[in-house]
Amino acid sequence: MYLETIQQANDIKKIDPKNRKELAAEIRQFLIDKISQTGGHLGSNLGAVELTMALHLVLDLPKDKIIWDVGHQAYTHKLLTGRMEGFDTLRQYHGMSGFPKQKESECDAFNTGHSSTSISAGLGLVKARDILGGEETIVSVIGDGSLTGGMAYEALNNASKLTKNFIIVLNDNNMSISENVGGVSKYLNKIRTANSYQGLKKGIYNALLGSKVGDDVIDSVRRVKNVLKQIVIPGMFFEDMGVTYLGPVDGHNINGLVKVLNEAKRVEGAVLVHVRTEKGKGYAPAERHPARFHGAEPFEVETGLPRKPRTVANYTDIFSTVMCKLGQRDEKVVAITAAMPDGTGLKRFRNMYPDRFFDVGIAEQHAVTFAAGLAAGGLKPVVAVYSSFLQRAYDQILHDVCIQNLPVVFAIDRAGIVGSDGETHQGIFDLSYLSGIPNMHICAPKNKWELSDMMKFAVNLGAPIAVRYPRGNAYVGLKDFREPIALGRAEWIYREEEIALFAVGSMVKTAEKVREELKAKGRKVSLVNARFVKPIDTQAVDEACANHTLIVTMEENVANGGYGEKVLEHMSIHGHQNRFLNISIPDAYVEHGNPEILKEEIGIDAASVVRRIEEIL
Repeated sequence: MYLETIQQANDIKKIDPKNRKELAAEIRQFLIDKISQTGGHLGSNLGAVELTMALHLVLDLPKDKIIWDVGHQAYTHKLLTGRMEGFDTLRQYHGMSGFPKQKESECDAFNTGHSSTSISAGLGLVKARDILGGEETIVSVIGDGSLTGGMAYEALNNASKLTKNFIIVLNDNNMSISENVGGVSKYLNKIRTANSYQGLKKGIYNALLGSKVGDDVIDSVRRVKNVLKQIVIPGMFFEDMGVTYLGPVDGHNINGLVKVLNEAKRVEGAVLVHVRTEKGKGYAPAERHPARFHGAEPFEVETGLPRKPRTVANYTDIFSTVMCKLGQRDEKVVAITAAMPDGTGLKRFRNMYPDRFFDVGIAEQHAVTFAAGLAAGGLKPVVAVYSSFLQRAYDQILHDVCIQNLPVVFAIDRAGIVGSDGETHQGIFDLSYLSGIPNMHICAPKNKWELSDMMKFAVNLGAPIAVRYPRGNAYVGLKDFREPIALGRAEWIYREEEIALFAVGSMVKTAEKVREELKAKGRKVSLVNARFVKPIDTQAVDEACANHTLIVTMEENVANGGYGEKVLEHMSIHGHQNRFLNISIPDAYVEHGNPEILKEEIGIDAASVVRRIEEIL
């Protein structure tokens, strides 16, 4: 195997060029075999094999730098930098991350996890290089999906001012930029990056600037050149921004990629290399169903089907069903997603009500302000988004939704510990960053029926509200406890004395286990389903303080700014002297791994909670 000969960065350069195709095939088979066991991002990595190989052939790592936008397509990069053995523990606790991590390798120039950031980060590295007098090549790799995010254009706007080299690779697997118009385009790509052309262009402009012909003549020369380029060059959008455009180029032709990347290195200023790739390349199931293999669970290689088929509805499924029912009952209900109709469960709503469904691309900021406009126009918008992605739109929530008190519903999926994707994707901050905003309301369901009830309540509240629910199977316990939802009111499930457990959302299930264990030890335990984090049910807290020794709050959120702090503040203000225990996530980022292992590690699983309660008592 050629892959086994790669033990460190730049080893790929030792492989005979005639064997590169075989290496690419080995990499694809390796990724398919390993990800079928561990799960992970398969489709995007299969599509970027040759591109990554070409980058490693052209660059000198770790001196040169590659910034991977999002980073979920960097598996081949990890293989080519000597991390082959790490794939046995991919995305597992204390194992190799599914994203670039500087602590893993000095070849990972920048930690990434969210989209549309690579050009900004790369531009920063370029300016740092120039200020410090370095000569390294900086490359930002960004996908066409990430290019729907506004931050990418803010970065391109600034990159256009560069006078030193900066390479942006557009990995395009489904983008509406014109196809290659033939030999003329290839020819112009070649001559425009040749040293003679660059020197001639600079010489002409310098001569004109130093002459007496005036600005009008100089502008006329520029306009003529741009008109000609409009005819033969498909990337004039980038050219007009001041970024040299090369491409499109076949993203699965290694030799062609190496050639155009070497040409790009000669450009003085920002240059965008447009690469066309196929997501899921080389594995038929992923080619047919690229969305299914974006973030795949372990699967059977022969069929592509999951090793453990899901038999229980998850919270996203419940949300999907209730959204369709809400859309049927109320024609004012509309749905917005930021490029994730499948992941957020809005695919069925889109199929049933296409005129009331909006996919805005990877643009959470726009999604929120767009929803504010829909609400101001008299509709009932529901923004379905992952917790860790909503934080990208904080200002829009505060400024455009909440100041105007507009009735926008935020359906926050993947709240709490999500597991394998790690620090950049854990949904452990939303209670904190939302609860400080005036006019915002926040609730979290204990089970699948309560999620349905809360969504029905939310779309008719007439004010901003977030409904927060976790990843994974929907809890089916406590079916008989279904009091009507009332704003800011908790639900007493069991009333006893001594210990009062106030649990938020997913932690109600954990609190049930805690209560059972404590009851077996002879303790008397009340269980309260908090339901609302803003406003909290202060009456329920006062009632609990009147006849309980210990008040325990439980949440899958960081302690700082969370539910527990609000309860403790109320107790302090009103002079309650009860003992208090806040079960929450420490002030730290949570790495990747199995959610149950992570919960045990940070002390929010049932056994840890019982132990901490017994220590206090």
